[in-house]
Amino acid sequence: MISQSQHVISRFAPSPTGRMHLGNIFTALVSWLVAKKYGGKWLLRIEDLDPQRSRIEYARQIEDDLHWLGLQWDEGGIEGSDAGAPYIQSLRSDFYNEALAALTEKGLTYPCYCTKADIAATNAPHASDGRIIYPGTCRDNPPANPSRPPAVRLRMPDLKVEYEDMVFGKFKTDMAAQWGDIVLRRADGAWAYQLAVVVDDAAMGVTHVVRGVDLLDSCAPQSLIADMLGVSVPQYIHLPLICNSDGIRLSKRDSSLAMDALRTCFTPRQVIGLLASVAGIMEKPGEISPNELIDVFDISRLPRKDKIIIDLCNRKNFGTAITGK
Repeated sequence: MISQSQHVISRFAPSPTGRMHLGNIFTALVSWLVAKKYGGKWLLRIEDLDPQRSRIEYARQIEDDLHWLGLQWDEGGIEGSDAGAPYIQSLRSDFYNEALAALTEKGLTYPCYCTKADIAATNAPHASDGRIIYPGTCRDNPPANPSRPPAVRLRMPDLKVEYEDMVFGKFKTDMAAQWGDIVLRRADGAWAYQLAVVVDDAAMGVTHVVRGVDLLDSCAPQSLIADMLGVSVPQYIHLPLICNSDGIRLSKRDSSLAMDALRTCFTPRQVIGLLASVAGIMEKPGEISPNELIDVFDISRLPRKDKIIIDLCNRKNFGTAITGK
């Protein structure tokens, strides 16, 4: 558990690729409560590593929706970013370059010239989530005359990484078998999430990472990269995925549970009350503000479940919106 004397910094790190949905808000609320419960700080970081889908107007919508919900960040956001310490990932390449150089100096990286087609054509095993495990083609035998810019991969050690989540418990991952040599920087120059998030959390002093359970297994490579860079590994808190009435995890295409629809049909206090019941803070959905939840919030009551089904087809369903767990 978190002690009252611990200096807590948590963060909300949305991708500005569309309007937030109820699952995004759930993460935002719990990460905000983790900081406020223990007198800490809540950071807003814009994770726009995908240049094709990220838009500044979506980032502005995220900030407006957080204000509407009553969730105010202490640092970061669009206006909180400057040349020295930006909270927008597309402005942080210098930090990632420095980290990559440090790993390369230790002999922990190598250039990879394989295309996606090359990798798909191998008999490489697949992880349970569909992730292709790179077979190490370029690890020790790079092509003599490469015809394309390389990606940069991590030379994954043959070891098991142990980590602990404050909700789901302890895990151990065989890194070579379950992850292989992951990409740190793509051939087109785009930075990989696994590197960027470690660098950013360390630079921003993040002590607690709150996010969806779909990212639980990312704790292993992120903990390993943090150790390789000599930075602290944060404590992890993973949350169930909010799913629609069909039991399918939300995406930014689920308009009925997106912020524009929620703001049309419900008040901020109703939305926060619904999520408070999901988080185990309230017995049933009601109306409440984020500030009123601080004293009663308890990490130990967060549900240890993979998903929670919520049906908000119309306003009448508000009181019984949680239809499956």
